Amino acid sequence: MESRTEISTLGEFGLIDHLTKNFEIQNASTLVGIGDDAAVIDHFGKQTVVSSDMLIEGIHFDLMYTPLKHLGYKSVVVNLSDIYAMNATPTHITLNIAFSNRFSVEALTDFYEGVYAACEKYNVDLIGGDTSSSQKGFIISVTAIGEVVTEKVVKRSGAKEGDLLCVSGDLGAAFLGLTLLEREKKIYLESPEVQPDLENEQYIVGRLLKPEARKDIVEFFEQAQVQPTSMMDVSDGLSSEILHLCRQSGVGCKLHEDKIPVHEDARQFAYKLELDPTACALSGGEDYELIFTIPQSDYEKVIKNEQISIIGYMTPADEGSHIVTRGGNTHKLTAQGWQAFA
Repeated sequence: MESRTEISTLGEFGLIDHLTKNFEIQNASTLVGIGDDAAVIDHFGKQTVVSSDMLIEGIHFDLMYTPLKHLGYKSVVVNLSDIYAMNATPTHITLNIAFSNRFSVEALTDFYEGVYAACEKYNVDLIGGDTSSSQKGFIISVTAIGEVVTEKVVKRSGAKEGDLLCVSGDLGAAFLGLTLLEREKKIYLESPEVQPDLENEQYIVGRLLKPEARKDIVEFFEQAQVQPTSMMDVSDGLSSEILHLCRQSGVGCKLHEDKIPVHEDARQFAYKLELDPTACALSGGEDYELIFTIPQSDYEKVIKNEQISIIGYMTPADEGSHIVTRGGNTHKLTAQGWQAFA
């Protein structure tokens, strides 16, 4: 059995020293990192992009099926995704955590191992934060900081009529992974002797527990000299994100159901649960893909990237936002759960 060290034996500063002792600075812009009253960053004339997120146990994650190392990794990645959504490069994070006395030093060390793994993969420096006690549960707050050349910033408000609507990767798998894990949790709570059966669904479970941010897509934009006109990350389901882009850009859109990318493993599992894969993609959330618009003149550049799907185009605002089904019918796009239709 793994040994358990009570956090009280280290104290707050001792705990921070223990959790951050192996962290090395990776960015030249980090002038002062952990260990002083505040961090000092110099972005050498670039614009600074800042995003912040909270993750609360019981609302955003369930430790019954979420390994702490995965949670640490995901806590960083979901924030970096917001920085990439501005066409920026993340460089720094701060991390605040509050935890109850049910957590040991070993548990928090596992969590920080995930944090460090994400920082290393995405070349980001952890430059500060705070630890606190909480009455119950685990609370995480991450702030991500990035840099971008002024003319490369991409907001949600720049889409134009006729622009192509694109999305990276595939959609709906994280929602299906959550559905599977919640089902197994329910079975376990009712019958603890029954072993969980994840049905060999590594892909959909992995998409929920260990998502990745689309650094590769932003790097592709730079290499291919593509400047998206608008962009955001897909955290709340494709349909609501598209409607955000439309509203903030003052345009409508036409989305084609048969162009929405769904991984084959996710499609098959959706069928097994008698769910519509398109509904999972439109309303699922937690995919952390990038949805963006590009001028039609960039079509030839983007079509060569297998990680990007062109799923529709932007229309005049007074035409509204619609989805064209596989059967050729047109329906209004709505942000809440989307019902399957013929």
